Amino acid sequence: MELGAAGLTEQPFRTHGKPLVYVHYAAQQSALDFLQSTYENPQGLGLFLGPSLSGKTTVLRRIAENMDPDVATAIVDGSRLNTTSLLEAVLAQFGYRLEYNSANELINMLKVFTMQQAASGHPPLLIIEQTHAMNPSALRVLCELANIKVRRASALRMVLVSDRSIQSIIDAPAMGCIADRLTGEFHLGPLEPSEIADYVYAKLQAGGSEDPAHIMPRPICDELHTASGGWPGIADRLALLALAKAKRCPVATDQIEHPVLPENTSASRLLPQIADNTTKGSDAADEAVPKLFLSLNGEPVSQLVLDQPRTLVGRSELNEMSIDSRFISRHHAMFIRHGTVTFLMDLNSTNGTFVNSRQISNHVMMHDDVVTVGNYSIKFEFPSATFGDSDDAIRLDDTVIMKSLEDMRRMLAQENTHTMPAVEEEPKASGDTDN
Repeated sequence: MELGAAGLTEQPFRTHGKPLVYVHYAAQQSALDFLQSTYENPQGLGLFLGPSLSGKTTVLRRIAENMDPDVATAIVDGSRLNTTSLLEAVLAQFGYRLEYNSANELINMLKVFTMQQAASGHPPLLIIEQTHAMNPSALRVLCELANIKVRRASALRMVLVSDRSIQSIIDAPAMGCIADRLTGEFHLGPLEPSEIADYVYAKLQAGGSEDPAHIMPRPICDELHTASGGWPGIADRLALLALAKAKRCPVATDQIEHPVLPENTSASRLLPQIADNTTKGSDAADEAVPKLFLSLNGEPVSQLVLDQPRTLVGRSELNEMSIDSRFISRHHAMFIRHGTVTFLMDLNSTNGTFVNSRQISNHVMMHDDVVTVGNYSIKFEFPSATFGDSDDAIRLDDTVIMKSLEDMRRMLAQENTHTMPAVEEEPKASGDTDN
C-alpha cells in the first residue's frame, strides 16, 4: 500500500536513523533516569543492557540530546575497535580535528581533555555500544580511562551498552578497575500492552495520518504487541511490513507477522536475535545464510555473508559492502533479509541497480542472481532462495519502505554519515554525492 493511500506523507516506522517522533513510555523513562543518575554519580559507570531492537539506541540519543550543552558526549560503536580507532572515534566526537597521531599521543590528549572538563564541573560522558564485541586492546584502554580522576571523582563518566550479558568481561582480572567503578546495571524492558496503541498512533500521526485508528485499529495494535513482545524496534519493523502487505486500510490481523522473539536481558539467557528470524536449536544456528561475491571484470574482489537484517552497498566506507568507484553512489543499494527471503532495493542511485541485466527498483533475490552496480558485479548465492506462493515472497514494488530519495537523505543524515566531496564528472559517469 502506498503512503498516500494510507493518508501518510512520510514513513512513520523508520528502522534506522533518528525516529520521526520520540514516543515516551515507562521503560524508556526508567532508562533515561538511570543514565542521568549514572552521569551524576561521581564514580558513575553503568551497564545498559537490552536485546537487539529493544530501543537502546533511541534512549541513548535522547540522553545525549538532554545533556547540558557544556557536557561533551560521545556515543561510539565498540565493534572491532582497537586502541587507536577507539581513541580516534572518541576524540572526534569530543570535537578534536585529528591528524595522524600515535596511540600514546591520542590517549594523552584524551586524558588532558577529560581532566580539564572535569575540573570545570562538566565531566565528559562516554557511551560504548556493542561492548561485548570490543577488541581486548580497546578494553584495556577503557580501564586506563576509568582510572582518570579529578578531586577523587572519576573524570570520565562511562556507560557500557550491550544486547547480552557482559559479566564475563567485567569479571576478568584485567578489568578490575571497571568492576570497582561499577555503580549500576539497567535492563531495558519492553512497552506494556497498554502503551502500544499510543506508541503506534503517535508515529502514524507524525507521518501525517489524521485518523491513525483507521489504519491500525486497537485490536491490530494489541496483535502487534503480542507479535513484537512490546520491543519497539521489532514493533516498528512489523508495522512497516504490515503496511507494505496491506492492499487497503485498515491493516488486517493476518498481515501482522510473528517472528521469534528475544527475551529480556535480565533473563538467564538470550534467545537468538529476531533480525534474521532464527529459531532455537543448533540446527537453526547452523542454517546457511546468503553470501555476496563482488567481482570486477570477472576477477573476484571480496565476499560478504548476509548475516544482518540490513546490508548497505555503496561508495562510502560506512557501507557494509564498500566499493570505491566513481560510478557507484555513496549509498547505492540495500539488501534486506526477511526470513529466508532477501530483498534488494535501489536507493535512487545515479546510475541504477541491475539484476540479471534488468534495471530494478526493488527485487526479490534468487539463487545465482547477478547484481550490477556501476562497473562491478555482485553474485548472490543462497540455494534456499526459491519461492512459490509463500507470503514471505512478497515483492516490494508496491511498498513504501522508502517513500523517496529525500526520505533516505534524512535518514542517512541522522546516522551521521559523512558527505563525500563532489566528483566533477558527467551525471551518468559519477556516483551522486548526497545519496
